[in-house]
Amino acid sequence: MTSFVQNFRKWCFAIAILTLVCVAALAQQKVEKSNMELVGYNDLQARSSYQPTLHKQGNRWFAYIGHHGGSQLNPLTGKEEDNGTSIVDVTDPKQPKYVAHIPGEPRAAGATGESGGAQMARVCDGSQLPRADKSKVYLLRTYGGSAHEVWDVTDPAKPSRVSVVVSGLRDTHKSWWECDTGIAYLVSGPPDWRVRRMTQVYDLGDPSEPRFIRNFGLPGQQPGSTGPAPTELHGMISTGPKGNRIYFGYGTGTSGVVQIVDRDKLLKGAKEPTNANLVYPEVARLDLPPDMGAHTTFPLLSMQLGEFGKQKLRPGSAAAAGIDHDHGDASPERTQSGRAFIAAIGETTANECLENRQLVRMVDITTESKPVGVSSWTVPESSGNFCNRGGRFGTHSSNENMTPIYYGRVLFIAHFNAGVRALD
Repeated sequence: MTSFVQNFRKWCFAIAILTLVCVAALAQQKVEKSNMELVGYNDLQARSSYQPTLHKQGNRWFAYIGHHGGSQLNPLTGKEEDNGTSIVDVTDPKQPKYVAHIPGEPRAAGATGESGGAQMARVCDGSQLPRADKSKVYLLRTYGGSAHEVWDVTDPAKPSRVSVVVSGLRDTHKSWWECDTGIAYLVSGPPDWRVRRMTQVYDLGDPSEPRFIRNFGLPGQQPGSTGPAPTELHGMISTGPKGNRIYFGYGTGTSGVVQIVDRDKLLKGAKEPTNANLVYPEVARLDLPPDMGAHTTFPLLSMQLGEFGKQKLRPGSAAAAGIDHDHGDASPERTQSGRAFIAAIGETTANECLENRQLVRMVDITTESKPVGVSSWTVPESSGNFCNRGGRFGTHSSNENMTPIYYGRVLFIAHFNAGVRALD
């Protein structure tokens, strides 16, 4: 095993446990663990955290961690700073070192919920981006609910802002940035759209000069449309030019929608947000029941199912295969052994089980145009009396990292007061 893989495995577990501690510490009086060990800890200056992104820079690893709104003292500067983005050196997972804090949007007076902060973070090397300074490292982050920004984090201790991609928004959330193409899919809320969160596509191949490509959403969300607006976007995951698919999740914890989009058609299709143009790149859409959300839609592609490994395609007609009760069934194009799935995870939003619990739901997308649910998973409530512990009980999200160490083998699930769970 290479040192890269060894270090990668160490800090993958480290950041999972950091997230576990942030979510579960208040609800539990003692550490509960199974097949995991707490490696290291950093209090992040007591800032409530959301999305962590891990990135290798030279011989070191850094965690870029987005925060909810609020403010805390930054001991590095001696100033009270609005929660934004923490930069932590996690090269040694046993001793994570706080390097810098980039202040975020101030929380509005009297506001609650997700106001302010800078919850989301994505990082790309300039050496990968098509038109960027090859010596730089760039951070794409939200600025509260009003804007998306790019920062130069080549020296993580001295971040500097490069550009404001878009501002004047009603909301933001979990975006996706393709480092090899520079294409960024931003969860945004333009004032003229009918929902707080939809998709704005930008070319950030040169982060200093953002180029707008198009707005995108579900039909009925766009300006001028009528009738009830479909549930708002939460986030997306792109497989880039090679995979040519983007997996969108709408509806945090209710009335979820799983959407598969042809990336090439999205980028090259007509840009005016008419119903026809919004439907054009869509490969499939699965509308979930009212009690199911689609906070995260993580693709699990090219999965091999051992149970069906001995299935074979029949040789032609039913008669040739020795079938004496032919019902006119056509021979399938593939066996059941090779499958593709989406892990659709809803977010539980109410404390103490005061709503339907959100689960991990596996959707078979082997035949892309006909997605079908095949299984679900949750932590048994009775295994820890979780409804009475305080806080939320149910799923929140999965990891979005496609490293070959874990991809297709282990899925990490954030489960609020039930901690972090690793699923086979």
